[in-house]
Amino acid sequence: PHLPKTGLVKAFKLISTSGAYWRGDENRIMLQRIYGISYPKKAMLEDYLYRLEEAKKRDHRILGKQMELFTVTEEVGAGLILWLPKGARVRNEVENFWREEHFKYGYELVYSPHIANRELWKRSGHTDFYSEDMFGSIDVDNQQYQLKPMNCPFHINMYKSKLWSYRDLPLRWAELGTVYRFEKSGVLHGLMRVRGFTQDDAHHFVAQENMEEELVWLLDFCIHILKSFGFVDYDIFLSTRPEKAIGDPEDWNRAEAGLRSSLDKAGLTYQVDEGGGAFYGPKIDIKIKDALNRSWQCSTIQFDFSLPERFDLYYIDKEGNRKRPIMIHRALLGSIERFFGVLIEHYAGNFPLWLAPVQVKVLPITDAFNGYAEEVVKRLKAANIRVQLDDRSEKVGAKIREAEIQKVPYMFIVGAKEVDLKTVAVRKHGDGDQGAKTIEESVSFLKKEIEDKISK
Repeated sequence: PHLPKTGLVKAFKLISTSGAYWRGDENRIMLQRIYGISYPKKAMLEDYLYRLEEAKKRDHRILGKQMELFTVTEEVGAGLILWLPKGARVRNEVENFWREEHFKYGYELVYSPHIANRELWKRSGHTDFYSEDMFGSIDVDNQQYQLKPMNCPFHINMYKSKLWSYRDLPLRWAELGTVYRFEKSGVLHGLMRVRGFTQDDAHHFVAQENMEEELVWLLDFCIHILKSFGFVDYDIFLSTRPEKAIGDPEDWNRAEAGLRSSLDKAGLTYQVDEGGGAFYGPKIDIKIKDALNRSWQCSTIQFDFSLPERFDLYYIDKEGNRKRPIMIHRALLGSIERFFGVLIEHYAGNFPLWLAPVQVKVLPITDAFNGYAEEVVKRLKAANIRVQLDDRSEKVGAKIREAEIQKVPYMFIVGAKEVDLKTVAVRKHGDGDQGAKTIEESVSFLKKEIEDKISK
């Protein structure tokens, strides 16, 4: 932004420099970028610099390596994430919770392939409007196939597999579907911008008279999921019809009114982004705020007037007539990869217990106590606690330091006293000694913290 006069710049600092390809094209010349920041008050600059330093400490790429969560290699390819065992553990917990809540809230889960006949993408309009973001064609038996950039056309074909009545609606179909986008190398960034990622995608097929009721229900579900992961601060945007839009203006007006009314009924504060909707329908975006007050695009509720027309979707209404269903695209977490990156930075790697890849490390003081330590591990595993034993012949102080670096929530230390009393000395990451507990007491408090999904 430009200022009317330089006198308004009371405090400034050059932040960094970097290389950048001209117009993001790696085949063009490399240019130098110089980054700087200015504020009208020194205190504001100092606050910004503090948050900048804190963001560096929370960088998911650094913590991901330090905590052995994920990696990227040149041999596999840029923008393609390799989930290491500990990262896969966290992802598994996220996805298991996601599935459980979807079943609980009345969704059905579906699966679709990673590629499809190019004719499908032509009919859906992706080859016309999205071809630059798609990978090239694959020739199979003289037919052209492409990796999917989205899951929508697959769910539509599932809908078309039978005749639906108004009594069957709404249909709520969800999928953790891996999609592929052709991103330029210059914009790839850790987990936040990748070429292959998993969307927590869902599509609602709704009778027109039930649209508003479904939206209120959907907003409630969306907020519930975000809060479960510790995100209680967010901004909501309602994006309306752009200049170039398809569909009947009356349908747009009805959809926008439904979105407004549902937001009001849900008691949610929102801003209106006039003309910010997609060409095929209005939408609601929810941007979560992390611990550093940074906004992240996460949840989207999107009307679509295009695909039901393109694929001639219909259901049979009360009078026995064909009627076009309302189709709502919905993502709650967005990309699993990006959401995981946001989780790492939000918690600075200090995951709440229910998400931690290793929940407890058992640390015997010397080799003499390894037998009892193994018994503790066995008891914790039987209670489905994710536990590791550090039985190396190292000083216990070194074991504690390593567990702290790996951000393990709890350490159970065992020595002569613990063996005699059949207890463990509990130590909490970042908070130190928590006193002695029996194994039964330890399992009990761990289970409660996990079930309550307590966020730090």
